[in-house]
Amino acid sequence: MYTYGSDLNGFGASEAAGLAGAGIWMLIALILSLVGCFLVYFLFVTKKEEPTQKFAKWLKELLTFNKMLVEPILKICYIFAALFTTLSSFAFIGQGGLGFLMFILTLSLGNLFVRIIYEFILIKIMVWKNTTEINKKLK
Repeated sequence: MYTYGSDLNGFGASEAAGLAGAGIWMLIALILSLVGCFLVYFLFVTKKEEPTQKFAKWLKELLTFNKMLVEPILKICYIFAALFTTLSSFAFIGQGGLGFLMFILTLSLGNLFVRIIYEFILIKIMVWKNTTEINKKLK
C-alpha cells in the first residue's frame, strides 16, 4: 500500500527528519567531545602540581590511570559469580539419580573454578600495581 509523503524505502518525512536530527546531534557531540577532551587533558591531566581538593585528586588519579576501576568491578563480578554458582547448584538437588552428586560438584568445584579465574585476573592487576610502585621508586 502506498502512503503519500513517503519515499521508495517506506521512510516518511518525519522519519527522515528524525534521522537528520540525530545525525546533526552526532556531529555536535563529536565536536564537543573533541574540545572537551583537549581541555581536560591539557588543563587538568598534564598539570604537574597535585590538586588540593579530595575529589579533584581522585579524578586526576582516575584520568591518569594511577587509580584503576577494574579491581572493584572485578570484586563485584566475583561475588555475583560465586553467589550465582552456589544458588544455581541447588537446581540439581531435586533431579534424582546423579542430581545430588551434581549439586555437590557444582557447589564445590564450580565455586573453586570461579575463584581460580578471579585470582588469575587479579594477579595481572597486582603485577601492574607492583610494577607501578617499582617504577615510582626508581624515579
